[in-house]
Amino acid sequence: MVGRSIFGALALVALVAVGVRAQEPGPFLAPKAEPAIVTPGRTSADPPSDAIVLFDGKDLSRWRGKDGGAAKWNVRDGYVEVAPGTGDITTADKFGDIQLHIEWATPAVVKGEGQERGNSGVFLMDRYEVQVLDSYDNKTYFHGQAGSVYKQYAPLVNASRKPGEWQTYDIVFHAPKFDDQGKVTDRARVTVLHNGVLIQNNVEIYGITYNDRPALYIPHSAAEPLHLQDHGNPMRYRNIWVRRL
Repeated sequence: MVGRSIFGALALVALVAVGVRAQEPGPFLAPKAEPAIVTPGRTSADPPSDAIVLFDGKDLSRWRGKDGGAAKWNVRDGYVEVAPGTGDITTADKFGDIQLHIEWATPAVVKGEGQERGNSGVFLMDRYEVQVLDSYDNKTYFHGQAGSVYKQYAPLVNASRKPGEWQTYDIVFHAPKFDDQGKVTDRARVTVLHNGVLIQNNVEIYGITYNDRPALYIPHSAAEPLHLQDHGNPMRYRNIWVRRL
């Protein structure tokens, strides 16, 4: 029995040694393509050379109303302001994986509380919402405050500025993937920085961010529009640009 035990131990050691050798990495293969040259903006807020500028402060020519007609929000002084009751606006272009920069401000004069105070939203692929809300000294449910993946993830921290001050979202989004039968094979993922602070760290989105029902994936195309929400508050947006990834 002792002999068998020693033999078994030696065999195990040999197998472990083989396994370690098998896992030793070889040299990395050299990339075949040189990275493309992209000229960065003068600041982190300025669009790089490969960005698509969706709003430059002048007009809404790249946006549509939800009925497909002209977007009816108000453009002035370098920003666009929600015209309450006119409906959401949607990009004419469609996108999949993206890097998105967008700046927004809630009304300087505070009205309402909770979800009724400075409410809007950035909808990725027309379905997956990163909440926009005045969350400065304003209590609401945690997965509905500014920077939340609506009704799914609260932000890691509350990085909100005071009402009326300009704020930024920098978002990296990876679109979901579906098989031929429409079953989701890879859920969407999103990373969000709010005013330069990481608040969503590559979280997995569990489906459409409904307000009143559980999240659910419904198959859709690989590219869909972005849209901004009219929630009845005169929210402001500016300096919106996107990079396809």
